[in-house]
Amino acid sequence: MKFAAIDIGTNAARLLIGEVLVNASGLQIQKLGYYRSPLRLGDDVFGKGKISSNKLKQFIQTMQAFQLLASAHQVTELRAVATSAMREASNNKKVAKEILQSTGLQIDVISGEEEAKLIFSAFELLHLGQKTQYIVVDVGGGSTEISVFEEGQRRASKSFELGTLRILNQKIESNIWSDFKSWIQTHAKVNEPHLVFGTGGNINRALKMLPNKKDKISIKDLIELHAQLRPLSIDQRIEQFKLKADRADVIVPALEIYIAALSALEQDQIVVPKIGLADGILLELYLKNTTL
Repeated sequence: MKFAAIDIGTNAARLLIGEVLVNASGLQIQKLGYYRSPLRLGDDVFGKGKISSNKLKQFIQTMQAFQLLASAHQVTELRAVATSAMREASNNKKVAKEILQSTGLQIDVISGEEEAKLIFSAFELLHLGQKTQYIVVDVGGGSTEISVFEEGQRRASKSFELGTLRILNQKIESNIWSDFKSWIQTHAKVNEPHLVFGTGGNINRALKMLPNKKDKISIKDLIELHAQLRPLSIDQRIEQFKLKADRADVIVPALEIYIAALSALEQDQIVVPKIGLADGILLELYLKNTTL
C-alpha cells in the first residue's frame, strides 16, 4: 500500500509519498516521491499574527497540487499535519475550514508533543538497539523539539518556541537560549555518551554543503560553516553555496540552534539520519492500516 504525508511547517510544506516494506531487519520506507513548496506561513504569523488572504490562496493551491500528486501515485491514505505556525495563527481554524471547503483536505494542527512523538516513531526505521542512548534535535521554522531516550525509554521531550523564522523575525523570548540549555542539561545525562540525531531541512542541507561527510557532522564543522555563512548577504549565500532563497536566510539561525544543543550536551558531533515528521506520519498510516 502507498501512503502520503503532508507536513505543513513554518518555512515550507512537504509531501512525502511512500510504501512501508518489511524486510529481515524490520520496517523500511521506500520513498516514491518527495515534493517541497516554500510556503513560509511563518512570515505572516510571526509578522502579523495570522495568515493573510494572499498566503491562504497560495496555501490552497499548494494543497491542491499535493492532492493531485498523491492521487497520481494512487495512495491508499493521506494525512496532513500542521505545526508551529498554524498552531499560533489567530485565524488557524478559519484557514483550516477554508482549505477543507476548497480541497476536501482535513488539516490536523498538532501540538509540539505530538510532533515530537511522530518524529520519534520514525526512528524505529533506524533499528537502534534498546540500550542505545540518544537525543533527537528537530529544528523547524517556528519551534525546536528535543527528545531524550535512555535505557530504551523516552525519558523527556519538550517543544521550544525557538525556530529559524522566529529568530529572524525577532519573536523569541529573551531567556529562551538559557532555558533551552538548562532543560537539556537537566533532562539528559550529559556526562554519558549519547548519539545526537539532527533532523530538519537545514541540517540535511548542511551535510550536503560539507565535502566527504556521509551522515555525521562535527560541532567544529558546524561552527566553521556558520562562520562562513553569517557575514554573507542572502544573495552571496545563494551564489557561493548554491542555496535556494528560502534556505539561504534560515540556515544560519538553524546552525546556531544545533550548535547550542551540542554544546549543552557536551557532544562533539551530530548524526543526520535524513528522516523526520513525514516519515513518522507514513509509518503511523501503515500501522493503522495493517492492524485493523
